[in-house]
Amino acid sequence: MILFYRVKFYLNDVREILQAVREKNLTVDEALLKLREKPFKDIGFAKIDLHRKIRRGTCEVIYGAGKTPEQIAEIIKVMLENDQDNILITRLQNDSAKKLQELGVNFKYYDNAKIAIVGNIPEPKYSGKILIATGGTSDIPVAEEAALTAEVFGNRVNRLYDVGVAGLHRVLSHIDEIMTANVIIAVAGMEGALASVLGGLSNCPVIAVPTSIGYGASFGGVSALLAMLNSCASGVSVVNIDNGFGAGYLAGMINRNININLNKNSGGEK
Repeated sequence: MILFYRVKFYLNDVREILQAVREKNLTVDEALLKLREKPFKDIGFAKIDLHRKIRRGTCEVIYGAGKTPEQIAEIIKVMLENDQDNILITRLQNDSAKKLQELGVNFKYYDNAKIAIVGNIPEPKYSGKILIATGGTSDIPVAEEAALTAEVFGNRVNRLYDVGVAGLHRVLSHIDEIMTANVIIAVAGMEGALASVLGGLSNCPVIAVPTSIGYGASFGGVSALLAMLNSCASGVSVVNIDNGFGAGYLAGMINRNININLNKNSGGEK
């Protein structure tokens, strides 16, 4: 019965495991073995978390900055061996991406966001949408890091770029999109006022991302960070400067939990 795992039937979610037992596609002993498997693999320079999907609902992500292409390639190999089909690599610079390709790793590289994706961006599995808005065009790289992160984890993303407060009519013309979002990510530098505006117009959580875009007194994004932390709009939370990944990840968690609660309330499968 252990051969069951050698076909392409990888169960990486407790809910999926329990569902398989209920449908008699998996025995109780097989399910217990799956849950008892070693939660990480030690390859010397890294300990790869193989149980993160079970605990958090999303698989481990590779932070590319500071790692050699050879290290990244080895981590990817272990993840693929454990049937993680879609792998997100953040903060991957051009030269490292080129070297990774030379090592034979297949992936799609998004230069603007400095993100690589092994496998394909899946079709959205959660209803509702995450709206990502930027104050200006210069904020788009951080916004794209957030957008791609959310998409890799199964969310539908709408992009609303260059709608900063210097031309407030631009964001007001999209009020329907703002009011129908499950989560909004506001990405802005300078004085970071976009988050407060969106927080005041919407009825959903707003995740503010301060960027390092701005003139000297913006202090590399600190002024936007402080402004967002002091937002007078309720329901605004703030991640670190230029942390598009963190915002996309958090937005995805919120949207996933909204869907889980909707399924519970409707009596759907859980």
